[in-house]
Amino acid sequence: MDKTAMGAGEAADGDEGGAARPLTRGRIAAVVVLCLAGIAILVSLGTWQVERLFWKRDLIATIDARIHAAPVDVSDLARRAAAGEDIDYVPVRATGRFLHDGERYFLATREGEAGWHVLTPLALEDGSVVFVNRGFVPYERKDKATRAGGNPPGDVTVAGLARAAPTAKPNWFVPDNDPAKNAFFWRSVPEMAQGLDLPAGSRLLPFLIDAGEGQVGPEAPIGGTTVIDIPNSHLEYAITWFSLAFALLVIFVLFLVHVFRLRGAGRQG
Repeated sequence: MDKTAMGAGEAADGDEGGAARPLTRGRIAAVVVLCLAGIAILVSLGTWQVERLFWKRDLIATIDARIHAAPVDVSDLARRAAAGEDIDYVPVRATGRFLHDGERYFLATREGEAGWHVLTPLALEDGSVVFVNRGFVPYERKDKATRAGGNPPGDVTVAGLARAAPTAKPNWFVPDNDPAKNAFFWRSVPEMAQGLDLPAGSRLLPFLIDAGEGQVGPEAPIGGTTVIDIPNSHLEYAITWFSLAFALLVIFVLFLVHVFRLRGAGRQG
């Protein structure tokens, strides 16, 4: 086929979808750069997920070992927290007197039932105060007068897990706390402390205690509300990113093969 015929054939092919754009060196270089950059980004994302996978496995193992350790005294835990140590999920024991008038209510569910977690200040023997999540009560029993028999008046010993108090709202989807209505959606110690009538000289501890399982009586909150469910989907994410990188690599190789074939055909012509 002569050059005139080849030109006519190319024009005819291009007319189906508009004018054919020649595969110039500049366009080839742009495709190469984009493909290599895309592959590098996808591989880096996959590698980052692998790193997160091992970090998450270590975290889960640490928490599992921590929750099965012997409980520490709350005063020791307070010192560790003040030193900047991670105290989340550390088993703890505290003795003191509940300040039931300072109850705060955290919206929650239990086995599909709507209700509240009752967070009550516990005045400790050393003058400190710590919020204790005593457990779950049904929605209609928010008022402590409906469960007066479950509110011990004297000294009690609480055993549970320490929980680090968040310093900011977890995300935009979580509603703002409403201290005026005593309704909380995330556990902000400063907001829960608003309007709290504490004994003179008291020091509010910057963490919380989730009381352990059990129920003191039929009117008491149901303890053991801590949910330790740390998702670990990093392996799936890593596979996804590496798969996309491999797919893009295949497309890139096919593109290079196409370019070499076109150049080979051009030399023969």
